Amino acid sequence: MHTRRTPRRTRTAAALFTTAALLLAGCSSGTSTSRAGSPVAEAAAALAPLPGSTPAALGEYYEQKPAWRDCGVPGFRCATVKAPLDYAEPSAGDVRLAVARKKATGPGKRLGSLLVNPGGPGGSAVAYLQMYAGIGYPAEVRARYDMVAVDPRGVARSEPVECLDGRAMDAYTRTDTTPDDKKETEALVSAYRAFAEGCGAKAPKLLRHVSTVEAARDMDIVRAVLGDEKLSYVGASYGTLLGATYAGLFPERTGRLVLDGAMDPSLGARRLNLEQTEGFDTAFTAFAKDCVRRSDCPLGGKGTTPEKIGENLKAFFGKLDTRPLPAGDAEGRELTESLATMGVIAAMYDEAAWQRLREALTSAMKEGDGAGLLVLSDSYYERDAGGAYSNLMSANAAVNCLDLPPAFETPAQVREALPDFEKASPVFGEGLAWAALNCAYWPVRATGEAQRIEAEGAAPIVVVGTTRDPATPYRWAKGLAGQLSSARLLTYDGDGHTAYGRGSSCIDSAINTYLIDGTPPADGKRCS
Repeated sequence: MHTRRTPRRTRTAAALFTTAALLLAGCSSGTSTSRAGSPVAEAAAALAPLPGSTPAALGEYYEQKPAWRDCGVPGFRCATVKAPLDYAEPSAGDVRLAVARKKATGPGKRLGSLLVNPGGPGGSAVAYLQMYAGIGYPAEVRARYDMVAVDPRGVARSEPVECLDGRAMDAYTRTDTTPDDKKETEALVSAYRAFAEGCGAKAPKLLRHVSTVEAARDMDIVRAVLGDEKLSYVGASYGTLLGATYAGLFPERTGRLVLDGAMDPSLGARRLNLEQTEGFDTAFTAFAKDCVRRSDCPLGGKGTTPEKIGENLKAFFGKLDTRPLPAGDAEGRELTESLATMGVIAAMYDEAAWQRLREALTSAMKEGDGAGLLVLSDSYYERDAGGAYSNLMSANAAVNCLDLPPAFETPAQVREALPDFEKASPVFGEGLAWAALNCAYWPVRATGEAQRIEAEGAAPIVVVGTTRDPATPYRWAKGLAGQLSSARLLTYDGDGHTAYGRGSSCIDSAINTYLIDGTPPADGKRCS
């Protein structure tokens, strides 16, 4: 499962696409959301809060004074904050966390620090702050808050988990994830094993301590170091799980939390992967309906059904399975089925990328040029032009495989589940089912489990869901809002992944008012 989120500007090296044009949109208040949990949520245990007082063994971490220094980016200062590698044994060593800050610009009374996280897991919060949030968040928010980011442990500048070098990652990303026979299945399993062994060899100690719970506890240390009594936070995608976990552990220290593109922590890995597959199918259906209205749609003309559009794309993927396309790559890489699929999935995150996807598909399907789709795939994997990868994919697997037991443990289990995944998405289901096998070979056993997060006693928390979100389906936002005791569900009726800063003045106004005045939107408020 991968719930990464990317900034709304030119999205750093991690970036996918350019900013969509801002559109004025209307909004309305709806009825209150039911607090009844789903059967899965009711079966899961609840996350227990930690004691209100700070343990003496952690005192030195909470009382440290950061040495702020120049970041090399105008307006930002950086520091390193230490956290215990193992909270159960604080004397066992430290993890060094990279923190960046841009001070409140004024006018108006400073409201404290606002931490931001773009998701992933594995996305660099520091890069997100410096490339987008610290300069692109609404001026009225930046005027009142110090904008702050911390790369979670194992991510980017915070002792990154690294599994494979660039050439090995190139081989890994083009591995066939829709195996047709025993030989191809063995090749896929071998690729997952090699990836896992690489992680285990390069970060044997850290790999046991990159869970979301530990990252949330790290955020509490950062809160204290910054001098804030309560944590104010905007988390997107996986960042919502991180923020909700913080609220569950530290409800009395929870300030103004915005959880945008929410995850449901009560679901196990297989259910999460299946429902995310449905989310990508929902997004693809929206893309298909839009595509056939365009003169440049390479998948079908006016009147072609979304189902037929999907069949045409699936047939194209099938051709690539046997005959990859040249892509003009300096390293000689070709566009394989797996890379093309990831390029299409990448474009589902942002409707502003649909034109670019149509152009890339046209080049590939009609001109035999796979360059456009390869670029989209590379942007998803955070591969730069020189062949180097960020640690996004390594950290993503490290956190996911530690947080939950694997979705599948054997290829046979995947095959048994294929009908459900292919029903969820005829286009992407098979590949996403096999992708969920990766944690089966992880060198470290999962330490987490699915659990409800109630955060009794926390201040109002704004949970945001987008109705056609591909990576974090809308039902997850409803699920999380149904668990958090103080949640206010804010709905964006639209496309793309996450809602804040995506062009809805209704969404942005509601969130800005909450962050600045502390007044949350009415539970059930809907925007378009």
